[in-house]
Amino acid sequence: MMHSIRSIMRTLTLTVSMIALLITTSPAAFAAEKTDFKLAWTIYVGWMPWDYAAASGIVDKWADKYGINIDIVQVNDYVESINQYTAGQFDATVMTNMDALTIPAASGVDSTALIVGDFSNGNDGVVLKGDKTLKDIAGQQVNLVELSVSHYLLARGLESVGMSEKDVKVVNTSDADLVAAFSSDTVTAVTTWNPLLSEITAQPNTSEVFDSSMIPGEIIDLLVVNTETLEANPKLGKALTGAWYEIMATMSGTDAAATEAKTFMAEASGTDLAGYDAQLASTKMFYTAAEAVAFTHSADLMATMQKVSEFSFDHGLLGEGAPDATFIGIETPSGVYGNTSNVKLRFNPAYMEMAAEGAL
Repeated sequence: MMHSIRSIMRTLTLTVSMIALLITTSPAAFAAEKTDFKLAWTIYVGWMPWDYAAASGIVDKWADKYGINIDIVQVNDYVESINQYTAGQFDATVMTNMDALTIPAASGVDSTALIVGDFSNGNDGVVLKGDKTLKDIAGQQVNLVELSVSHYLLARGLESVGMSEKDVKVVNTSDADLVAAFSSDTVTAVTTWNPLLSEITAQPNTSEVFDSSMIPGEIIDLLVVNTETLEANPKLGKALTGAWYEIMATMSGTDAAATEAKTFMAEASGTDLAGYDAQLASTKMFYTAAEAVAFTHSADLMATMQKVSEFSFDHGLLGEGAPDATFIGIETPSGVYGNTSNVKLRFNPAYMEMAAEGAL
């Protein structure tokens, strides 16, 4: 299902088996030069290109160019895919900027955002029943997937009207239950993402009072690679980046090849071409490497990661040992937010710059 991407309540708890794997896998093993790699992906509008990349042979073409093998693996459980990456079972995984901070980085795994693919530009929203504005949410229960980007969106929305979470009551609700919950008489407010958002706003007598287009560039979708693995194996970075921008060039066109690619992605994600195009319309895709590079170099990125860090700390997502929101260093081209001695998340545009320059 298309909305499985953010379907499970966010958690920092690793299973015993994953903890054991972290303990027994040395940093040297991560950093070793090798030829075989694994990338995990989960269903979401901005990550469907990886499925097409595998099926079309584009990934194999770029991997062959650099003499390596890349296995593209679909994982149905989004959070589990990040946990497995954190435990060293994958070399690269798709995830949001918030999840990159609160799962691998918070677990001590140095990670690099290799590709900044897109940001939500209306795919996430807050909906109330009736003819309402955001201020009318005061005192209401708000059903959402707790500790997810929906929770972050709600907090940012409340902040925009001089309110905070203490002015509402958050009710943790599975994404699978949100549409039905909003259809009941007892639920009056929800925060969610597409395609659930479209289903809910299609119901009569609803008001979408805040959405991610009002905080542009804050809910970012990334391809994250283990930093030590990337440094030891630059060929991996080059192959993945080259494959990604070849797909972007194809799907951003208006010809038959673009239609074929997007139709494949639509069907693989449980919708049709019109439905997939609608989701793309509320997603700011960086179809060119130059766009992604400019976004990554912007000082706004570091400001965004400060907001994300503060939200994450306030909700206990940076770990029990974190004394404040600056505990984890986040490196961007504009500088480091947080502890420069504990940098665990890096936005490194080097490979996207190579793509922009035609140097891959």
